[in-house]
Amino acid sequence: MAQLHPVTLRVAEDTESDGLEPSPDNEGALHTSFHQLIEEQSSLVEAGLELEMQARGRAHPSALAPPDACAAAWPEPGEGEQHPGHATTLRILASMPSRTIGRSRGAIISQYYNRTARLRRRSSRPPLQQLCHTARPSLRQYDLETDPGRATLEEKRSLLVKELLSLSPSQRSHMLLTVPLSLAEKRTLRQELSWQKGSLRRHPQHRASSSPCGWSKDYVVIGCRGLWYRLLSLLPAAQPWHYSLKQISGRFGSSVLSYFLFLKTLLMFNIFSFFILLTFVVALQAAYPPALAGTQPFTGLELLTGAGYFTHSLLYYGYYSNVTLNDPCASSPNGSACPLAAPRLPYNMPLAYVFSVGVSFLITCVLLVYSMSRSFGESYRVGSSAGDLAVKVFCAWDFKVIQRRSVKLQCENIHTQLKELLAELRSRSHSLSLCQRLGRSAVILLAWILSLSTVLGCVLAVHYFSEHMHGVQQDHQAQGSSKWQREAILLVLPLVVSLLNTFLPHLYNLLAVWEKLDSPAAQVYVAICRNLILKMVVLGLLCYQWLSRRVVCSTEECWETCVGQELYRFVVVDFIFTLLDTLFGELVWRLILEKRLKRKQRPEFDIARNVLELIYGQTLTWLGILFAPLLPAVQTLKLLLLFYIKKTSLMRNCQCPSKPWQASRMSTVFITLLCFPSFLGAAVFLSYTIWSVRPSETCGPFQGLETIYKSGKTWLQVLERSNPNITWFAWVLQHLVDNTFLLFFMSGVLLAVIYFNIQVVRGQRRIICLLKEQIANEGEDKTFLIQKLHTIYEQRERRA
Repeated sequence: MAQLHPVTLRVAEDTESDGLEPSPDNEGALHTSFHQLIEEQSSLVEAGLELEMQARGRAHPSALAPPDACAAAWPEPGEGEQHPGHATTLRILASMPSRTIGRSRGAIISQYYNRTARLRRRSSRPPLQQLCHTARPSLRQYDLETDPGRATLEEKRSLLVKELLSLSPSQRSHMLLTVPLSLAEKRTLRQELSWQKGSLRRHPQHRASSSPCGWSKDYVVIGCRGLWYRLLSLLPAAQPWHYSLKQISGRFGSSVLSYFLFLKTLLMFNIFSFFILLTFVVALQAAYPPALAGTQPFTGLELLTGAGYFTHSLLYYGYYSNVTLNDPCASSPNGSACPLAAPRLPYNMPLAYVFSVGVSFLITCVLLVYSMSRSFGESYRVGSSAGDLAVKVFCAWDFKVIQRRSVKLQCENIHTQLKELLAELRSRSHSLSLCQRLGRSAVILLAWILSLSTVLGCVLAVHYFSEHMHGVQQDHQAQGSSKWQREAILLVLPLVVSLLNTFLPHLYNLLAVWEKLDSPAAQVYVAICRNLILKMVVLGLLCYQWLSRRVVCSTEECWETCVGQELYRFVVVDFIFTLLDTLFGELVWRLILEKRLKRKQRPEFDIARNVLELIYGQTLTWLGILFAPLLPAVQTLKLLLLFYIKKTSLMRNCQCPSKPWQASRMSTVFITLLCFPSFLGAAVFLSYTIWSVRPSETCGPFQGLETIYKSGKTWLQVLERSNPNITWFAWVLQHLVDNTFLLFFMSGVLLAVIYFNIQVVRGQRRIICLLKEQIANEGEDKTFLIQKLHTIYEQRERRA
């Protein structure tokens, strides 16, 4: 048998004068270097081969056998085993960095020793040409495993510890984090580092050269750093609902988790808006309450209707005054002289009211755009399912988890994510014929015609019913009916609208069953579109009716207060129907399935319907923030209760989705729907109210003005008269507010930012696709080169 010629690539340890490695993109350089490698291996003499085999035999006794024996150990090709040329291929593969890095701990420690020494010698970062092309550390320059003359594992570890001690703490921590060793090896290195540092502190020379102040400073720094690390470790657990969200993700997957994350986002928006209004409007008005004619007794029905005791309270627009709060002469009658001086910092309530609402909307808009852009980036950086599947299989486990409950939760989470990825791959591989696609398109078109017809019917029904109830309400007011009857009539319209919003999504679910869409994500998107069209059209009709009937409420109270009460009732009734739907749609239906029908099946969590309920409730809150400043507080309480109620019902009454699917882009869709149909519609409604609608004449902070917008001009005039030195400031503000070009410019900048963010995300997706193609091509290149090597050695075997 012919002797085997092993491939051994020896490169000296790099110095400052090392040359560049051939780039994978330079085909000529690769061909030249590969050809030189073949020529070098072809020119090896027998003596060099025997010396190398003897050197390898010290670490591997099986390698001491003569070449003929090694060749004889391989079966003949005709026996169905590997060809002798495969041994050389296996040796080449075994010497590759991806194989060596997981086999030799001594090689890793030696490599990081050399890297640490270079880092200590250099004051700056190494140049880019000396970095390896792959993310994993390369061992091409260190043939440590095959060279028995190198140091032992303990010696290598001690050298690495000494070099790590010479680094700064940040560089040392980074080096320990990046070294590809097990946690036990890293723990051993850290223990040796701490022991070495302790011995250095106890050394007499070190003690003589250090002062007690230096010792105390070191101990204080170490203690503060340990405390800081402990606080950082507690930071994830301090986040609201951290464990609950982990539990939901583990049992039900990312699709159901997206609903609760969206609820958490809405809660943050409402808390922020409530904090602004509470600080600058509500708290100050409570400190300077206006003089009221009289308050009505509290009966408990006000919690549903929002009328009665709540009418003249901080909850509604009509309670707030139109004067300077801290001005002692604000309440003096006209024409009477005020002996007290004006305050240095006057607080104008109308100006504070409109600016607080405007700032709240502006900051909410900025947060929405930021959340949407970030969500776009995160969702489109996910990549294909094939790569994610490999990552989940090999890299998903967190080895820092040691508690039994956390380990079980992580197992469930990884199991659910793998099912989602496999279901997505299965749905992509499914194909339909032309006739099946045409039939499905006809069914989908008919389902959309039916859904849009129901939306039109609901809008007409709400319009005529609202006209009828408006007449009934006027008749009861003229007849002098009891207070209980008048307030009960106010709840009829919210009840009818909430009934339509509750039962029509179930009809849309029946249409979805008829459509038989394969993708669960497509089912959710279609259901969201249909429900969104229904809710937004109904809300648009109600907004038109509220603004057109503002004169009706002006006889007794502010029409703004009437609109605020109507929105409060819609929010409360929507919450009640959400609870009833959770009770009957999940709990009662589970009991029927288990007790009556004797099935082990449970109802699934309807993501589309629940998400649209959140968007609908948040839209009501944004519409009513001008008329009821405390409505964000009501919405905050509602969202808190919804989270715990929905979580409890989900855990006890619902099952995992029958078709697991990955909701990587669902959060992006939710934020987008919240921004454009919901927030944009509320902003248009409030902008029209501020710029075009005349406020009430008898109550509210803007009484006596043509529009709410005029309050800003009035304040500027007062500012000019009070201090002529700041006339320029009033001129700048007036031109900034009056000039419509600024509004269009800000809108254009906002749209440009959104457009550029979308283009950047698209560019990142394109780059990711190109990089994946490049990785695949490089893998094919390596396969081609190995095959060429195998062919060359086969030819040499035949010649021998």
